Amino acid sequence: MDQRFSKAEKLKSKKLIGKLFSEGKSISRFPLRLVYVKTELPGTTGVQVAVSVSKRRFRKAVDRNRIKRLLRETYRLNKQGVTDRAGASFAFMILYLGKEIPDYAKTDRKMKELLHLFLEKESEEDPSKKEAHEF
Repeated sequence: MDQRFSKAEKLKSKKLIGKLFSEGKSISRFPLRLVYVKTELPGTTGVQVAVSVSKRRFRKAVDRNRIKRLLRETYRLNKQGVTDRAGASFAFMILYLGKEIPDYAKTDRKMKELLHLFLEKESEEDPSKKEAHEF
C-alpha cells in the first residue's frame, strides 16, 4: 500500500484546472468542497489532486499553507480507497471553505466523508462499479 503523494499525483496543468472549473462536478462536506472531472491523464496515475485555500478568508500565507498541508496529508492517508475503486482517471481540486484554521481530526473525518460521497456518486453514474465503499 503506497501512501506517498508523488509528483505525478499533483495537479499542475493550467488547462486541466480550467477544465475542472468550467466542466467539473462538485461535492461538499463543510468545510471541504471537491470539484472533479473525468479526464485522460498521462502515465499510470489514476487521480491528480490540487488543494486551494481562499486568500480572502486567510490573509496570512502561513495560515493558508498550514491548511493546504493539512488537506494534502489527510488526502494522502485516505486516497487508497479512491485510487483503487475509481476505475477511470480524474482530476480533483479540494477547496477549503471554512473561516477558522481546522484541527487534524475534523479535517480527516470530513475528507473521509467527502471521498466516500465521491465514490457513491460515481458508482451511481456507472452501475458496473456497485460495491461497498468503506474506509
